[in-house]
Amino acid sequence: MMGGRQVPKALRAMMYASRGYSSQRALNDVVIVSAARTPIGSFQGSLFSLPATALGSVAIKGAIERAGIPKEEVKEVYMGNVIQAGQGQAPARQATLGAGLPVSTPCTTVNKVCASGMKSVMMAAQNLMCGNQDVMVAGGMESMSNVPYTMSRGTTPYGGVKLEDLIVKDGLTDVYNKIHMGLKPDTEFKEDEEYKRVDFSKVPKLKTVFQKENGTVTAANASTLNDGAAALVLMTSEAAKRLNVKPLARIAAFADAAVDPIDFPIAPAHAVPKILSQAGLKKEDIAMWEINEAFSVVVLANIKMLGIDPEKVNIHGGAVSLGHPIGMSGARIVVHMTHALKQGEYGLAGICNGGGGASAILIQKL
Repeated sequence: MMGGRQVPKALRAMMYASRGYSSQRALNDVVIVSAARTPIGSFQGSLFSLPATALGSVAIKGAIERAGIPKEEVKEVYMGNVIQAGQGQAPARQATLGAGLPVSTPCTTVNKVCASGMKSVMMAAQNLMCGNQDVMVAGGMESMSNVPYTMSRGTTPYGGVKLEDLIVKDGLTDVYNKIHMGLKPDTEFKEDEEYKRVDFSKVPKLKTVFQKENGTVTAANASTLNDGAAALVLMTSEAAKRLNVKPLARIAAFADAAVDPIDFPIAPAHAVPKILSQAGLKKEDIAMWEINEAFSVVVLANIKMLGIDPEKVNIHGGAVSLGHPIGMSGARIVVHMTHALKQGEYGLAGICNGGGGASAILIQKL
């Protein structure tokens, strides 16, 4: 009623049309202003003395220093970390405070298995796009050399107890099919360690690892157990202007996908079309592809399913040669694209994860 009179139906519709539960504001543009990583250490190698949280601190501190901004400008930190047992509470918090950020900095540890580091970047980008924060750090960290063994709690049974390796149990086992995922096809350390250990003369003689008969996975076409961390400083374009920081790249799109757990190697091929659709691009528009190489078959299968040019994929090496610290790897390939792309070029990175999932992200070099 209005002034004692019935309000016409059309007028009522106009009155309520503008009412809603959100302000409908536009999303912020998100840019990468720095990207850093530690070298990748071999299992029980040069980085053995550093836990994942210490490696994370090194990467976070390096990324902020490269950005040239005060640590106090970082409003929040997301860090991926897969096998957290024995590290103490809140690994991302430990890494953040270890890098010298204020105690008031909120931190979140992300676990999406091998996609953890990339998912951290995606979640940070979402936070920045929505305007909840304006400067964030995101990345991933893992020290597979320091992963402990575990045994069940309770009375010791007759015959003793069984120790289980958490690298296998929590990091590399398909819990749905009860098989190893390979069955489906202040220390100073400045260089990646893994690729220098290869002996090509042994490759033709290697036996299959997970399946003795008709198996295809060997030590030469599977990634190794490794240590390392990577971090990126992301911010809104407005924050970059405010801080007088030159962006390296912009986040153009990102997406997740999922398939049957046993088919995890092909999950990236289901995430990539979502990204291309979001961005209005064709696969031919992508100058560089990074597909995490948990096993060589992962890359080969996704190249075939997506119909992409193999000459544009993992052109500087993948996880089989460089190593695969599982919480770091998703962030590492984003760091690599950020530095390797040329101005104006698009790069698309995808990574599968245990349980049948995948994450993928598109960036454009600025």
